[in-house]
Amino acid sequence: MTGMLSIRNRQRVRAVETRLLRRVTLHLLRNELRCADFELGLHLVAAEAMALVNSTFLQHEGSTDVITFDHGDGKAAERLHGEIFICLDDAVVQSGQFRTTWQQELARYVIHGILHLRGYGDLEPRARRIMKREEERLLREMGRRFDLNALESRPKR
Repeated sequence: MTGMLSIRNRQRVRAVETRLLRRVTLHLLRNELRCADFELGLHLVAAEAMALVNSTFLQHEGSTDVITFDHGDGKAAERLHGEIFICLDDAVVQSGQFRTTWQQELARYVIHGILHLRGYGDLEPRARRIMKREEERLLREMGRRFDLNALESRPKR
């Protein structure tokens, strides 16, 4: 396994500029987290598909913002292998609640999922604070390096 990233956009909630999302994600992995050995799948989905994933694999009702599946063997901390499902409906709703943009929420969910794959947890209060601090730091850095609002794809003329 080396640096492999696949992005599947299976939703029509928002038009996403997947080429920029790929650049942001690769920069995050390679430059910010120093992760050269990865196989990552990003799945952008709508609420209905996310609810199905949530129910099927986690036995939870309804949609959620991000679900991460770690396919790593747990032996090599420097290796990252997993899938991240991101719900654009939830990104839109939460952007209104938190006074951000859905594009910033999308970047946050990518970061959040990758941090889970790197071993960060958010079930206990102390671990959640540590993870949230790192998530905020990385989101600020991605916002400095990239125009995250450009994650919204504009119609071609």
